[in-house]
Amino acid sequence: MGRRILVVSLLCLAIFLLILTSVLVFTPAGTSFLTTTGITAPPTPTPLPLASPTPVPTPQPVLTAKGSPPDITATASLLLDADTGHVLYEKQAEKPLLMASTTKIMTALIIIQTANLDQPIHVHQDAIDRVVLDDGSSAGLVVGDVLPLRDMLYALMLASGNDAAYAITDELGGGDRTVFVARMNLFAHRLHLFQTHFNSPDGLTADSTTHYTTAYDLAILSRYAMSIPLFAQIVRTQTYTAHAPNRDLVWTNTNKLLGTYPGISGIKTGHTFGAGYCLVFSAARGQHHLIGVILNSPDETLRNKEAATLLDWGFQLPVLPPKE
Repeated sequence: MGRRILVVSLLCLAIFLLILTSVLVFTPAGTSFLTTTGITAPPTPTPLPLASPTPVPTPQPVLTAKGSPPDITATASLLLDADTGHVLYEKQAEKPLLMASTTKIMTALIIIQTANLDQPIHVHQDAIDRVVLDDGSSAGLVVGDVLPLRDMLYALMLASGNDAAYAITDELGGGDRTVFVARMNLFAHRLHLFQTHFNSPDGLTADSTTHYTTAYDLAILSRYAMSIPLFAQIVRTQTYTAHAPNRDLVWTNTNKLLGTYPGISGIKTGHTFGAGYCLVFSAARGQHHLIGVILNSPDETLRNKEAATLLDWGFQLPVLPPKE
């Protein structure tokens, strides 16, 4: 009996203490009493902030244009936004192909970046013989002509002169044009053009195992080349007159889009039996710059028409932000 009374008493005491604690901690009167007696109530816990949600990336514009992408008949083609680096259109752009005289884009680039443009270039018999032997395009040079390298660049890029290509690279290579071609391949590697290789400075070759490129590589090379003011100036020139010791030479650009397509600014034509009709072209509309490539088109007129069609289509696209 006494044991039961003790248990009941302890239980009542526990209930009393629990009620007293609640009053002291959770009521204003209790808080005031604790403060007066120097006892501080436990601090109210500060709620933890909610984790910030992960921001949703801003959606990028989607390429849209009036109508479907153009149907290009050439084996390979590509349209590049030169401002942002975005590929807007491609057809077999990674397929290695012969490139004909679009090779001279790299030839001119190496010359501009490494040589003294005031250096005199002498035209020797071998340069003339190669043009005759290969039935290549000529700038009308003759043995004994001596012209500044700067003028010879116009012979190379406007008239697409293979005689100019041989004369220049022989002189700059110390009589061995393979030295110059090695520089072309080295620079291609530095630009990460891993599907491009050269075996000549003019592109007049049928050997697709040692001389080849892709539409993509050619566009990247051309984008770089067009960033160099002298190169861009040369390839947008329609006619140029050079003064040889005993005569004047007038060269007309083989790019028929110059003067016929609004905003066209270059850059190089090419044609051989194996490479078909090739063209690298650039144009601007407002502040929008495009670079296109057509490789192995069956016809020159069709090549030029399809280049214009690609540009028309590309200029209808919204301008995308630069690639990261």
